[in-house]
Amino acid sequence: MGGVLGKNESPSSPKASVPETKLEAKITEAMLRRETEGSSIRSFDSLVLKFPKIDENLRKCKVIFQEFDEDSNGAIDPQELKHAFNKLEINFTDEEISDLFDACDINEDMGIEFSEFIVLLCLVYLLKDDPSALHAKSRMGLPNLEVTFETLVDAFVFLDKNKDGYVSRNEMVQAINETISGERSSGRIAMRRFEEMDWDKNGMVNFKEFLFAFTHWVGIEDNEDEEGEE
Repeated sequence: MGGVLGKNESPSSPKASVPETKLEAKITEAMLRRETEGSSIRSFDSLVLKFPKIDENLRKCKVIFQEFDEDSNGAIDPQELKHAFNKLEINFTDEEISDLFDACDINEDMGIEFSEFIVLLCLVYLLKDDPSALHAKSRMGLPNLEVTFETLVDAFVFLDKNKDGYVSRNEMVQAINETISGERSSGRIAMRRFEEMDWDKNGMVNFKEFLFAFTHWVGIEDNEDEEGEE
C-alpha cells in the first residue's frame, strides 16, 4: 500500500504509490490480529458522534508533541523521535523507528508535524502486541490516549467488513449505509469519504491512510494551520 498525501503532494507524486514496506506489512498483520476480536461500533452515525471527543483527546497530545520537539520548530526530526521513544520506553529498533518516521513524514520534509505525530503514536499503539515491540502499549505512558487509539482501531475494524486488513470502496458504501435510523446515505458521501482516504488511488485503504484521513475529518490539520498563523 502506498502512503497518504501531505499538504504539498498530488496523487501522481512518487510517494503516493510506493510498494508496501516491511513496516506496513507489520501494521496489516497487527490489524488482522485485532480484527478477530470484532468491532463494538454498530453504525457510521455512532462513529461520527464520537468525533468531538476523539478530537478533544487527540489534542491532548500537543503537550507531549511540544515536549519532544526539542528545538521548538514545530516538527520532530529523526533524532528527536529517537529521544521520544527512549523517554516513552518504547522498545523499537533504530530501523523500526526510522521506518515509522518515513511512513509518517508524508510531505518528506524530514519533520513529523503534529497530525503526523498522532498517526505515528496510533501506529505504535496498534503494533503493541507485536512480539518485537515488547508490549509498547504498557510502556507508552499515555494511558488516557489508549482509549482514543482503541476507538480509531475499532472504527477501522468496523469499516473493514471482510476483515482482510484493508477497506475497499464497496465496504465504505456498506458501512455508511449502516445508519441507526435505517435510512440509506447518499452514495456520493461514501465515495467522497473513500476518496479522502484512498490517496494512492488503488481502490484499497490501509490503516495508515485511514488515520491521516481521520485527523482531517475531526479537524486536527485545520486547527494546526490556524495555530501556525497566530
